[in-house]
Amino acid sequence: MSVYRRTIAYFRPFFGETLVALFLSVAAIASGLLQPWPVKYLIDGLLLPESPATVGVRQQLEVFGTGIEVPTLILLLCVSMILVKLVGGVLNLFKSYLFTRAGLRALLKLRTDIYACLQSLPLKYHDVRRSSDSSFRVAYDSQSIQTIYASGFAGVFTSVVTLIGTFVVMVRMDWFLTLVSVAILPAVMLAIRVYATRIRLQSTAIHEKESAVLTAAQEGLASIRMVHAFGRESYEVDQFRAQAEQSLQANLRFTNTSVTSALVAGTLMSAGTAAMYYVGSITVLRGTLSVGDLVVFASYLTMLYGPLESLIYTAWSMQGAAAGAQRCFEVLDREEEIRDAPGAIPLPPDADGIRFEHMSFGYAHDRPILQDINLEIPAGQSVAFVGGTGAGKSTLLSLVPRFYEATGGRVLVGGHDVREVTKNTLRAQIGIVLQDTLLFSTTVRENIAYGRPDATEEEIMEAARRAQAHDFIMKMEEGYRSQVGERGGRLSVGQRQRIGIARAFLKNAPILLLDEPTSALDAATERAIMDTIGELMRDRTTLLITHRIGTAHGLDRIVVLDNGRIAEEGTGPELLARGGFYARLHDSGHYTAADPGNSEPR
Repeated sequence: MSVYRRTIAYFRPFFGETLVALFLSVAAIASGLLQPWPVKYLIDGLLLPESPATVGVRQQLEVFGTGIEVPTLILLLCVSMILVKLVGGVLNLFKSYLFTRAGLRALLKLRTDIYACLQSLPLKYHDVRRSSDSSFRVAYDSQSIQTIYASGFAGVFTSVVTLIGTFVVMVRMDWFLTLVSVAILPAVMLAIRVYATRIRLQSTAIHEKESAVLTAAQEGLASIRMVHAFGRESYEVDQFRAQAEQSLQANLRFTNTSVTSALVAGTLMSAGTAAMYYVGSITVLRGTLSVGDLVVFASYLTMLYGPLESLIYTAWSMQGAAAGAQRCFEVLDREEEIRDAPGAIPLPPDADGIRFEHMSFGYAHDRPILQDINLEIPAGQSVAFVGGTGAGKSTLLSLVPRFYEATGGRVLVGGHDVREVTKNTLRAQIGIVLQDTLLFSTTVRENIAYGRPDATEEEIMEAARRAQAHDFIMKMEEGYRSQVGERGGRLSVGQRQRIGIARAFLKNAPILLLDEPTSALDAATERAIMDTIGELMRDRTTLLITHRIGTAHGLDRIVVLDNGRIAEEGTGPELLARGGFYARLHDSGHYTAADPGNSEPR
């Protein structure tokens, strides 16, 4: 389906409203076609009454103006010009409002659809794409649908009807003069064809470059602390300037094409106008056409060329809008890779044991991250995953809630293959605390209750107490109603981490996935929180990634990952006694202890 047909499909809910707008548009066009006639009567009937070509006009005015003095008749004709213009303007006002309202509603629907689609696409999609590019498509590219509808569909309809109506009137007035006037049409159509493709390609380039500018601005400002810390302000400005320069060049190329195309179209229409005045003037001198008829015909020629010129610019702007719309539909056309299978069942609420059966995963087929993982974690057991950077620990945890899909083998929760249960019921039974706690630009309360928006104030405060967050929250200006700022920027790293832990406590899920939950906390706070986490772990299945040897030692089991495979597993003392991979990690000092007084290396 073409971009334009898909765009029009978004306006089906507003079909009745569109019909009313089209009716008003036709009425406004009819009103516009009447505008030149008072001028004709004024010239031929009152100002130049001696011309042989004005006999009919004088007779009509004599009937109409019986008993009315000439100055009064002139006034009436002038007032009629105002009334015709006013009626057309009012009709156009309502028409424009209806078209604009329908366009904005369709824009709202498209933006919502794109955002919902982006939310449902797997993390693999977002891992390889810039978030700013996705944001640009939602905020800016989506506006193309309104351009296609208002300037395209509505504009083309209005222009075509005006062209037809004007052409019919002109033919009835003088068919030969009309033929002279439209002789430029083949050349105009050729110009449209030549410039349309060029404009579309250049518009696409502008969208891409503007997206790159937004990316540079967002990344530079999001990392402002690091920029200042390393004194890289000038470098970041240069990087931004380079992206902005590319956008500038793309816009200049587009502007050059637009100006050139406008010059060509304007010259062709000027040639048509000059030809009409030449032939028309000769006809007036011969006495077969009145001056008033020539003035009316010139007005209609303007009305003919106006919509024609509008159609030219509409064709070119539609090419630019189509480029933006295509970027929107590229997102909507992405198939959701991780979806509920046909016949997927809800995960039973008591299903909390986890098993990996010959499970493998890789972001690309030729680059495996995890290979042949066989591991069973009984319900209620707590397991720590340790290993070097890039061993696949975080990836392994991400496969349990189906953030990614295993490329081989199976992941089972409560004996159910995670691909055979609904995602919502699976994720509803999993509480997660990430290494980098993500907070939304809203209140402390809403961030804690994100997983349970219906939680009571007492439940939220209790979760914050258990996460050692209540005291610092109450010291904030508005307590739990305080704003945390963009990405939690008003809080320290440790405070953000504790709010993330409180969020997991409040959800109270039977399965806990903890990815370095205490990495940003001092030793004393960590000990307090780990005591609370230990209480929360009781009778719950817990998978914990940690670089703290002291933390790992307290869990039921430790699994060591090396190059995407399980190197060894067992309790901390067992693994140290074996003198294997875990013992070497321990002795090398890669892992730190939870207790600053602990004799283990840091």
